[in-house]
Amino acid sequence: MARRFRGESHHKVDTKGRVSIPALFRRVLEAGDPDWTEGLTPNLVIVYGDHRRKYLECYTIEAIDEVDEQIAALPRGSLERRMLERMFNGQSFPTTVDETGRLVLPAKLRQKIDLDNEAFFIATGDTFQVWKPETFEEVEQKKSEEWLDEMPEDFDVLTLLNGQGG
Repeated sequence: MARRFRGESHHKVDTKGRVSIPALFRRVLEAGDPDWTEGLTPNLVIVYGDHRRKYLECYTIEAIDEVDEQIAALPRGSLERRMLERMFNGQSFPTTVDETGRLVLPAKLRQKIDLDNEAFFIATGDTFQVWKPETFEEVEQKKSEEWLDEMPEDFDVLTLLNGQGG
């Protein structure tokens, strides 16, 4: 099984859109790029997606290949395949980590999520997301807190894994 992204962190974004990737995330990107070897920088794909998506989702090469295989298995010409191809192939940006461990986010991607001087990185298993910190707090963190508040006081999230091999 491929290595997983873990953790969260805040990083400064400079005027050219350069932002440091958390060091642990870089190791996962390296492990998830079949073409990477010592001395090279790892490749990744940033999916920015449709108008509802308020974040950038970063895929290792292995993870995006898995998505591409699943899309290719759908019937050619089906609406589902066309929409997924548009989102994961058309509305995406292949890139590499630079020599100093940074991503260069083009202006189009920064504008899409209203990213200015700080980015919030959060691991999501075999991908990681880049958010404007305030948007993450207003949207995702609020959803999580509301969901947890609806659960019983003694609720343990691990119980969600019961029956799933957990």
